[in-house]
Amino acid sequence: MTRHIADRSQESSSGRTQYFTRQERESGLHPSIITLRTRPRARDEAANRRAAEFARIERGHRV
Repeated sequence: MTRHIADRSQESSSGRTQYFTRQERESGLHPSIITLRTRPRARDEAANRRAAEFARIERGHRV
């Protein structure tokens, strides 16, 4: 009698573990990306004020 197709040896589990750990290790962010994300952003106050005015008008508030 032959083995069923779902019957596998335990040898493949170590390969899966190695693949998973390599994938997790390589999925981390590069330090330069982290530095760019944590850097303070330059804010354009005029653009923020303009968006606030549009939101005020949309809500129906008057000056």
